[in-house]
Amino acid sequence: MRGFEFAELKAFAAVVERKSFARAAEHLGLSPSALSQTIRQLEGRIGTRLINRTTRSVAPSASGEQLYGRIAPLFREMAAAVAEASEAAGQTTGTLRINTLGIAARTIIAPRLSRFHQAYPDVVLDIVVDDALADIVVGRFDAGIRVGGRLEKDMIAVRLTPDLNMVAVASPDYLAARGIPKTPADLHSHACINWRLQLDGRQYRWEFENGNQRVEVAVDGPVVTNHADIGVAAAVNGLGIAYHFERDGVNEFLAQGRLTQVLADWSISRPGLFLYYPNRKHRPALLGAFIDCLLDKDLA
Repeated sequence: MRGFEFAELKAFAAVVERKSFARAAEHLGLSPSALSQTIRQLEGRIGTRLINRTTRSVAPSASGEQLYGRIAPLFREMAAAVAEASEAAGQTTGTLRINTLGIAARTIIAPRLSRFHQAYPDVVLDIVVDDALADIVVGRFDAGIRVGGRLEKDMIAVRLTPDLNMVAVASPDYLAARGIPKTPADLHSHACINWRLQLDGRQYRWEFENGNQRVEVAVDGPVVTNHADIGVAAAVNGLGIAYHFERDGVNEFLAQGRLTQVLADWSISRPGLFLYYPNRKHRPALLGAFIDCLLDKDLA
C-alpha cells in the first residue's frame, strides 16, 4: 500500500469514529478543508460515496460501513504492534485514549494526572469525558471507565472504587417552601431535576429500595440534564430535588449545609466504577501503568 492510500484510509476511519470532520481534522492535525479533500480523493479512487454529509450529521454510507468494518481491526492491530515494539525496547511512550464518565474524570483521573505525568512524561493522555456509554472498540479507545452494571460485553474489568451510593438532595430553602418527601411516591408533588439517559434519550426513572420494597418513580421538574454538574447546581439553587451519586460533587454541598438529603432510608447503591478494556492476549504496559496510577500503586 502506498503512503497516500494509507493516509486516506486513516483519515476516513477518523471521520467515521468521531462523526465529525472538524473533530477528525483536529485529531489528525489537518484543516477541515484538507481532510474533506482527502476523503473526496479516496471516494474518487474507490468509485463510490463513503461518507454521507448533511449540515447536522456525518455518517458512513453502506459502502463506508463495509470498508470501515474491514480496516478498523487492522488499525487496532497496527497500534498494538507499535506499542509492543516500544515496550520491548524498554520505552513507555505513546498516546493512551480513555473514554470515561464525568464522575470518574473528576474524582479519579484529575487528582492523579500530575503523578502519572511525572512518572511517564513522554505519554500523552487523550481523555474523552462521555456519559453516553460510547463503544470503546468502535471509537478506538484503549479503555473506558463506567459504573459496573454498564460494562460492555467481552471486556476485562478492573474495579476502581467501592460501590457508589445514590442520594436524593435538595436545598434547605426548597424544602422549607415545599416540604420534605417521606416516601418516593411523594416526589410526584415535588419539582425534580431529571436525568436523561444518552444511550436512548429516555429520562431516568428514579430507583429506590427499602428492605424488600423496590420502586421506580417517573419524576417531573424544571430541568432535564445529562450532566451531574448541572443537576447538582440546580438543586443547590433551589430548583428542586436531585438524585445523584454521593461522590459526584454532592458530598461537599451536604457538608456545607447547602444541600440536605431526603429519602435516606430509600436510597440505593450501584456497583462502583470500573476500568474496562478489550479482552486480548497482551495488555499494553502503558495501560497497565495507567491502571496502577488510578489504583495508587507504585509507578515504575
